[in-house]
Amino acid sequence: MKFVSEFRDPEAAKILIAEIEELAADQPARKFMEACGGHTHAIYRHGIESLLPESIEMVHGPGCPVCVIPMGRIDDAISIAEQDGVTMCCFGDLMRVPGGSSTLLEAKAKGADIRVVYSPLDALAIAENEPDRNVVFFAVGFETTAPSTAITVMQARERNVENFSIFCNHVTIVPPMKAILDSPGMELDGFLGPGHVSTVIGTGPYQFVSREYGLPLVTTGFEPVDILQGVAMLLRQLAEGRAEVENQYKRVVRDSGNPAALRMLGEVFELRPHFEWRGLGFIAQSALSLRDEFAGFDAEKHFALPGVRVADPKACQCGEVLKGAIRPWECKVFGTACTPETPIGTCMVSSEGACAAYFNYGRFRAKKRIPVTST
Repeated sequence: MKFVSEFRDPEAAKILIAEIEELAADQPARKFMEACGGHTHAIYRHGIESLLPESIEMVHGPGCPVCVIPMGRIDDAISIAEQDGVTMCCFGDLMRVPGGSSTLLEAKAKGADIRVVYSPLDALAIAENEPDRNVVFFAVGFETTAPSTAITVMQARERNVENFSIFCNHVTIVPPMKAILDSPGMELDGFLGPGHVSTVIGTGPYQFVSREYGLPLVTTGFEPVDILQGVAMLLRQLAEGRAEVENQYKRVVRDSGNPAALRMLGEVFELRPHFEWRGLGFIAQSALSLRDEFAGFDAEKHFALPGVRVADPKACQCGEVLKGAIRPWECKVFGTACTPETPIGTCMVSSEGACAAYFNYGRFRAKKRIPVTST
């Protein structure tokens, strides 16, 4: 339990809460964005928002890779899966993500061969074991999961597995952060920087947050003490008039990232000219596609796709949640028409979605301060 239990220590948390209260007392109200869906779930699972002073507001960013996939891309995946001889492989939380008129789960129920896998290598194994099927892996995720897709494509080429391809929806973290900062009316005082993504890309890519926008960013882990320490570090920077990129998650994240993973990403992928994000629209160079030398494994080059842009349901406000403009409980269908059993938007479906976090952990209304006393 080393490097876990000490970051769940109640006494350490109480010390940090006292420090946060002291720092916040001398500052105006602050709004911090956690850029990672894993942070959102940790904050609400552990009730951290109820331990923070009323003057500190935590808002959600576009850090859930499933949540940001637009409905049109789900329709594209379904169209591939419904073709003869195709086996579509995907992660479990993609199965119930709504498309324009259906989901992958519904397509499976109607006869499409759609299988849940735990990694792209599982999909590659299926392709090798079933050479008469065209096996397509629905690849999603930020830079965190893209290396596993890259190494799978490299192995497919080495093994000459010609019936394997990927439907690539990998996205990158920096462009949407910049898009949010450029959004009209968006006022933030700092970021809890992504933990998982940073294990791959390091902390250097976030320098633009402090350099161009004058805001502090602290790359943070996912345990309660991690998050509390990240908030304290942000407040300390603001109290001292600093705006820097700091690394709280040093036990996992290196400032330079993972060189081997970055090399693989550079070898296999290139940036797309543009890609649509749910709630943020089209963002230039914010997603990955396969380089020409790996075109044989690109499902978008093998299959004709509808490629239709589908507007979100009018009742769904996932886009506003992903931009941090509203809290999930402020959406008019949250917890009523939209639940994990009957999701209207992706934020209620994904295991990292903000709406799912609020619903599962009972955060249906504005936070109520819970006093913390030492024993």
